[in-house]
Amino acid sequence: MKFIVWLIRVLVFVLLLVLALSNTQPATLNFLAGYAWPAPLILIGLAFFVVGLLAGLVSSMPAMVRLRMENGRLKRELRVARETPVVVEQPPMPPLI
Repeated sequence: MKFIVWLIRVLVFVLLLVLALSNTQPATLNFLAGYAWPAPLILIGLAFFVVGLLAGLVSSMPAMVRLRMENGRLKRELRVARETPVVVEQPPMPPLI
């Protein structure tokens, strides 16, 4: 199974490498205020990928922090629950008639 996973990874890498090498023609990205960025097309694609990756990481940070805080709280509660002795209550005795 690991061989198949590595084979798929290598195939995807080779496919992306061929795609990158075939898109080296220059392209111009025009911004507002007349600013333009001339660069190879693959570099512009890579820049947008990195910006999207960073935006996704930054947007997931509040949820990650909240989950870490909840995880810490639950670990403290579990530690307290393990340290508390368990009191077994005896069932009431049936009435003697």
